[in-house]
Amino acid sequence: MHFTTLEHWLNWQNTLHPQEIELGLSRCHTVAKRLNLFPTSFHVISVAGTNGKGSSVVLLDAILSAAGYRVGRFMSPHLLRYNERICISGRERTDLELCHAFECIEKVRNEISLTFFEFSTLAALLIFKQHHIDIAVLEVGLGGRLDAVNICDPDIALITAIGIDHVDWLGSDRECIGFEKAGIFRAERPAVCSDPNPPHSIIKHARHLKVALYCLGRDFEIHTALSHLLPFQQRNAAGVLKVIDLLDLKIPKSAIQQGLKKVRLLGRFQILAGRVTCILDVAHNPLGAQVLRQSLRQLSCQGKTHAVFGMLNDKDIASVLQIMQDEISDWHIAPLNTDRSAKISALLTHFTTIPNPHITSYHSITEAYQYLIKHADVDDRIIVFGSFYTVAEVLGGDGYKP
Repeated sequence: MHFTTLEHWLNWQNTLHPQEIELGLSRCHTVAKRLNLFPTSFHVISVAGTNGKGSSVVLLDAILSAAGYRVGRFMSPHLLRYNERICISGRERTDLELCHAFECIEKVRNEISLTFFEFSTLAALLIFKQHHIDIAVLEVGLGGRLDAVNICDPDIALITAIGIDHVDWLGSDRECIGFEKAGIFRAERPAVCSDPNPPHSIIKHARHLKVALYCLGRDFEIHTALSHLLPFQQRNAAGVLKVIDLLDLKIPKSAIQQGLKKVRLLGRFQILAGRVTCILDVAHNPLGAQVLRQSLRQLSCQGKTHAVFGMLNDKDIASVLQIMQDEISDWHIAPLNTDRSAKISALLTHFTTIPNPHITSYHSITEAYQYLIKHADVDDRIIVFGSFYTVAEVLGGDGYKP
């Protein structure tokens, strides 16, 4: 199979595998061996968790790059462009380079069907090898134990905050989910957990593998130098700094300071200045909603707080609404630009548990957002949240994909 544009490659990858998600390592590992990707010639840091993975990956990249290392960064999902997923030295890979990587994968996969995410993972590892990077910082996708990224053996594993999400795949409680996340641990290699209350399953699995596990609040604390950050950012940063401390590399304090100052991540409590303050946040599960609520309470607002809101139909919509109800004056709801979107009728059903909500429905997130930009008072604020899709539509990217 050969395509001349990145868009054509991605569209085809979305149709190749019979299921959008199929956990397991054998397909991806077999193709990786055919590509001669193992053993990796670079250090690997794998980052798993329910929330805070992206922030931690970007911060690790920023600090290590500031220290002079050639860093490969793999993240998912993207918000504006697919190219965001694979970066080297902070630069997104070009369409041409991505297409070439896909061609190399296609030449060797033969009978093996790969998911969209597996193609992304293999492309990242192949590009990192070709560019002779020093360190790869890899964001684990769904879970950990059976996620495609777990074909790599990390030198250090980082687990961020654990919450309830993807219950059909990972289980319905933190202990089950924690066990899946801990699947990125490797025997006798160090690991860090920045969740202040880690599930016991994580600690138990670390003991089983003789992993030196460093936990926030037990083995390391939040530095005073992080006090300028929001609480959830402090926890993520503290975990990152512990990983940096454990790396057998020279990382000067100046690189840490530069990384902490420089790092920015789209859609994570991202504040857009304008006539009306707008905050974009990809919170899409109860844990994310709790963090968003806490962050909003630290910022004063003299007027109303308007929510531009849409969620996927397989998410815990009711719990998110319960958590956020006291922070929102008016709800502006719309379907998302995906077949997985919760319909307006479904969203309205969940609002029945909230006392006297003020709701306006729209045909799209864009319509809702543009209405508020024009009509909200200058003392109001707009909160865009509920999904990566919600934020991506407001940012005007090429369309979020899982």
